[in-house]
Formats: sequence, C-alpha cells, structure tokens
Amino acid sequence: MIRTPVRFYTEEELDALDEQDPVLAARIAHAQAMASRSIGRKKEFGPGDPLPDPAAVTEAIGAVRRILSRDGGDIEMVGIEGRNIQVRMKGACTGCPNAVLDLQQVVEKIVGAVPGVASVSNTF
Repeated sequence: MIRTPVRFYTEEELDALDEQDPVLAARIAHAQAMASRSIGRKKEFGPGDPLPDPAAVTEAIGAVRRILSRDGGDIEMVGIEGRNIQVRMKGACTGCPNAVLDLQQVVEKIVGAVPGVASVSNTF
C-alpha cells in the first residue's frame, strides 16, 4: 500500500473524490476545515522569555506517541528550531485524512503546552 504525505486537498480533488467515495471526501473536507481554523495562530513571546526545554518537549512527544499508537500511528521529533518544534507523523498517521486534525488537536495541544513553544509543524 502506497501512502501519501499529509496535505490539504483542493476543491477539485475533493469533488473528484466525492464521486468515488462521498463519505471519505466529507471526512477530509471536515478535517481540513477544522485544521484551517487554527492555522496561523502563534503565541507571542518577548526577547527575555525562555526557549523550550528539550527534555520537556521530549516528554510531551512521548505522551502524544502513546495517544497516536492506539490507532497505529506514531510521531517523532525531528528538531527544535528556536520556538518551533518540528515533528514527523508516522505509522498509520501517514496518509490518514485525520492526520491534519490530529496534528492540530492532539500534537499542538500537548507539545504546544510546553513553556516556550510557539508552534509545532509536521515535516515530511
């Protein structure tokens, strides 16, 4: 089975998918709508605010891993660049239409709660 990267589908792609599998098209459209609501929201930090503690970020990633593993998914931390945490969704999350939603509602909520984290992004 070939898995595709997590991405946003265009309206034309969703229309074509709707002809083949209307339920899947509706699920993807809903997940994209929910994820797009929180895109662009970043926390504000001043120059004196501390950077994220790598140990705390690693612990948060472990908590997310336990949640995602329930459905066969996985996550790894790729790196920390300033206040941005780069992760890679793996396992069943790769190609899953709900991965965008999981990134926004699970990963960003848990990892984003670590002091000093401004954003979490998925890399491929």
